[in-house]
Amino acid sequence: MTATMTGIPLFDYRSQYAALKAEILEAVARVFDSGMLILGSEVRAFEEAFVDHLGARGHGIGVGNGTDALAVALRALDVRAGDEVITVSNTAIPTVSAIRMAGAVPVFCDVDASTCLMDLNHIEALITNRTRAVIPVHLFGNVVDPEGLLAITKKHGLRVVEDCAQSTGARFHGRAVGTFGDVGCFSFYPTKNLGAFGDGGLCFAAEDGVAEAIRKIRFYGCGKTYYAEQEGVNSRLDEVQAAILSVKLKHLEAHVENRRAAARLYDENLSPEAERTPPGPGADHAYHLYVIKTDRRDAVMERLKTARIGAGVHYATPIHLMSGYGFLGYGPGDLPVTERLAGRILTLPCFPELSREAVLRVCDAVNDAVDKT
Repeated sequence: MTATMTGIPLFDYRSQYAALKAEILEAVARVFDSGMLILGSEVRAFEEAFVDHLGARGHGIGVGNGTDALAVALRALDVRAGDEVITVSNTAIPTVSAIRMAGAVPVFCDVDASTCLMDLNHIEALITNRTRAVIPVHLFGNVVDPEGLLAITKKHGLRVVEDCAQSTGARFHGRAVGTFGDVGCFSFYPTKNLGAFGDGGLCFAAEDGVAEAIRKIRFYGCGKTYYAEQEGVNSRLDEVQAAILSVKLKHLEAHVENRRAAARLYDENLSPEAERTPPGPGADHAYHLYVIKTDRRDAVMERLKTARIGAGVHYATPIHLMSGYGFLGYGPGDLPVTERLAGRILTLPCFPELSREAVLRVCDAVNDAVDKT
């Protein structure tokens, strides 16, 4: 939904659906007429089209959701119970729940105060003889430096699973995220840059053996016949969602460019008191989220609420401080940068259909709050 005098949402799929409605309904009807709803031609076509979008040689394997993509990828890379996986705490819970689904133990790395991304300077101190992999989270649509990360992981013989849930459309020196590590994991949850009308996910793997392992694990551990060659799960992208995603994929680049245009407008018009969260060096940010940092967050949120402008916090509580993960043994002060950021970050509306007028209205409301002494 674009801006109206009644409000500006943080996210709303309906305006995009209205623009693509004819294409989407045609694709859905094609699926229903085909008689095939699971792992048919639509899934194969989308997998191939998404790999083409990435511009890399390899395999796309559709799965049920982004969480499963991470968990299945870890299992395909032979990460086992008791192994350690380094990641960050300022991420969506699924990043960590996927590590636990694979039986492994998450180890948290602190982040950079400017970009909010994994601070590569801390990684080597966290590596033990149980460390098997690192999951960099390309948060907000930004990009963790893959070259710097790979220099560390290759030195220590570690696997890399890229969490690209928020970064579809982002690039590093022109190369798509998700193509640097052993597996790139994508989410197609409706709010994402490439969103389904339900759940969906995909793993990208360059290695044939890793891709084949992912295919087997997503389908009960079976190969070409209904015979379990290993222990697997049920995690399959369905034909309807694949068909919808194929339609939306054609518009992805234009949609991401619209997000970048909105971000530039924010950059130009927000007060200096609303600290930006800049792209990492070499990153072409995809702006799944536009995030500012301010010590006046409560005041800004109240002002936005009064102006009927949507806002959010991604994420208000770092995972290492959540009671559900208390067994990991972390406490306040263990990740000081992550914890300070959690009290200062604020997500502003940023989606392809957001108008210039809407962005300027958001800027006026934010500036009104942060510039008050």
